Amino acid sequence: MEEAIERPIKQNINLGWIKGIGVTLLLAAAAKYLSGFPLLSILGQLVIALVLGMAWRAVFGVKEALIPGVSFSSKKLLRAGIILLGMRLNIADIYSAGWSVLAISIIHVVFALFVVYWLARWLGAEKKLSLLTACGTGICGAAAIAAISPQLKASDDETAISAAVIAVLGTLFTLTYTLIYSLLNLSPAEYGIFSGSTLHEVAHAVAAAAAGGGQAVDNAVLAKLTRVALLVPAAIVIGLIMQKGEPGTGRQKVSLSIVPWFIFGFLAMSGLNTLGVVPEAAAKTMVEISYLLIAMAMAGLGLNVNVKTFRTLGLKPFIAGLIGSILLSVLGYMLVKLLIG
Repeated sequence: MEEAIERPIKQNINLGWIKGIGVTLLLAAAAKYLSGFPLLSILGQLVIALVLGMAWRAVFGVKEALIPGVSFSSKKLLRAGIILLGMRLNIADIYSAGWSVLAISIIHVVFALFVVYWLARWLGAEKKLSLLTACGTGICGAAAIAAISPQLKASDDETAISAAVIAVLGTLFTLTYTLIYSLLNLSPAEYGIFSGSTLHEVAHAVAAAAAGGGQAVDNAVLAKLTRVALLVPAAIVIGLIMQKGEPGTGRQKVSLSIVPWFIFGFLAMSGLNTLGVVPEAAAKTMVEISYLLIAMAMAGLGLNVNVKTFRTLGLKPFIAGLIGSILLSVLGYMLVKLLIG
């Protein structure tokens, strides 16, 4: 009897999961179509997918049954897309980038963590929410928030609000970067590093860098993944600091979930591309699939932005993140001109 009742429930859950992924696929396909129009081509498929996701949620909402599928697209498919995107990059480019990219990434992470956290606290935001917003701004967006929130023992609301803040900020800055690209006086290579070292999500960096072409995208992914790699030491340090701030708590083990494993997948695909193992036509197809997956992830990020929740509790961290992101962009531009140009 119980099995007969549980079966349709599981079927409904699976159907909702499939529909959630289907919505992101639909939005990604629509974004691809719209990006073919002259006035929208400057934005590109990824940014349009993100905007469509936000518009969908604002107009139609997102049913609870669809959330697992939407979350799967925004998290799992994003990583799969980034792994396949490795087919664009020759592994020798990592070496040729030198220590300057790593230095820029370290400076940006440290700067954003301190500045955004201090601004949020100064504005009166809660401590955990402030720190999560700082981590999302400085390291790698929602991935950093999801990885560090368990160490902070943050509530679901704090995690969701900080992720929403980063999604909105990432959207604004992705659109801004795309529109002002021609005014920045940066080469495609410099613009890619600038985008990857200052934007919030991996998908945001890729979307913005698309305005500069293939070389810009490659460098954006390289710079962004350098920041993502800093998630591990940052999470460990933050965890240790939080433990010291809570006397009487036992020693906690660092979870392996903080390791950005998809970096190794990206590098593996880059290695295969460097060695010429994969035929050029197949590599091109894999890159096209990667863009579709990342577009679905962007749509998922847009669908996750809850405007109502954001308005109630997210204003202070949003202002802090906005100011911090502007300062980070200015700093990033100066460092790229100084160390890369």
